[in-house]
Amino acid sequence: MRRLLTPGARYMLGAALGFALMGALVKLVGRRIPSQEIVLARAVVSVFLSYSFVRRAGVPVLGTQRGLLLLRGTFGTCGLMMLFYAFTRLPYAEATVLQYTHPIFTTIFAAMVLGEAIGAGLMMSIGTSLVGVMLVTKPQALLGLMGSVGGELDGLAAAAALGAAVCSASAYVTVRHLSRTENPHVIVLYFPLVAVPATLPFVLANPVWPTPFEWLCLAGIGVLTQVAQICLTQGLSLEPAGRAMSLAYGQIVFAAVLGAMFFGEIPDLWTAAGTILIVGGTLIAARSSARARATE
Repeated sequence: MRRLLTPGARYMLGAALGFALMGALVKLVGRRIPSQEIVLARAVVSVFLSYSFVRRAGVPVLGTQRGLLLLRGTFGTCGLMMLFYAFTRLPYAEATVLQYTHPIFTTIFAAMVLGEAIGAGLMMSIGTSLVGVMLVTKPQALLGLMGSVGGELDGLAAAAALGAAVCSASAYVTVRHLSRTENPHVIVLYFPLVAVPATLPFVLANPVWPTPFEWLCLAGIGVLTQVAQICLTQGLSLEPAGRAMSLAYGQIVFAAVLGAMFFGEIPDLWTAAGTILIVGGTLIAARSSARARATE
């Protein structure tokens, strides 16, 4: 058990729980507040928390590899915009499952950019995950085969969730590289430095003043995401990218439980089957990567 729950693994599981709770709050407050405004509120909270952590750590606020840090902030901002949009328009479990295809993209990008070895099982993992995505989204072409299982998911929202997965994978690989030289709090700080100016024009064009309860939820989103980001950054600094992200699929389980408890969303059998395939594809990729590293 101690070998499975290494420090890096504990950080990744903590990040999964934090992100799951954050997503539930996003879905709750997103019934009235636009998704871009939620991203801005989350970023404002992160500015103050991240800056205080960086100052306490006594490291240069802007880091050393500023170009890559800005790129990490851009990936994170784009991914969060698309993810929050998906959360407000899809069932929570389904949105989380689609976004959690990012370990596959992470493994691919880590091999391309960082030179991390991958095994021959990668193609199998990609095919398995793609089938899982089709079962979750239930595209029109499959509805006749599936029978009476409900309509397909909102196409734009499903695409946003998958786009968020690609951005997340890009951000994770960038973090993996930056963690060699940069303090984790500096890496996290660059998200709000990009997100605030990127979302502010959208919010000013259509502002919605939150209720006291919504203010509380927005503060919770900011704090939970900050804690989860720190856990994620620490986890990625301790574990290879593919292995670390194979642990993060625990968020899918947390999301399914939260969706059933608070939103009355019970995934159907096709969604459950698709989830198993996506998680299975992730684990195949991680196992293949681990074997390839062992033979180096």
